Amino acid sequence: MSFAVRLTRGALEDLRRLEDFLVEQALERGDFDLPVRAVDAIRRELRVLETNPYTCRKVGSNPLERELVIPFGATGYVALFEILGDHEVAVCAFRHQREDDCY
Repeated sequence: MSFAVRLTRGALEDLRRLEDFLVEQALERGDFDLPVRAVDAIRRELRVLETNPYTCRKVGSNPLERELVIPFGATGYVALFEILGDHEVAVCAFRHQREDDCY
């Protein structure tokens, strides 16, 4: 079974916020490939949702609301998503693992 993965407006806003943070970190550290590597890691891991969204951990009482852990360096990111029927997944939010829960 194949799932279409779409990003909600909130998820896109989260990615812009994370991108701004990564650019700041890149400038501070002189690691100018940092944002590109982070985006590549996020894209690579989101592919899991195209075929195996049910393997991700459940969030709360709704069995269709789940989290995808995206490893990156010593930490990583978490994508909150919901399975919408048999063929669609909506990513609702992204956060860095060291952020306070933002969703």
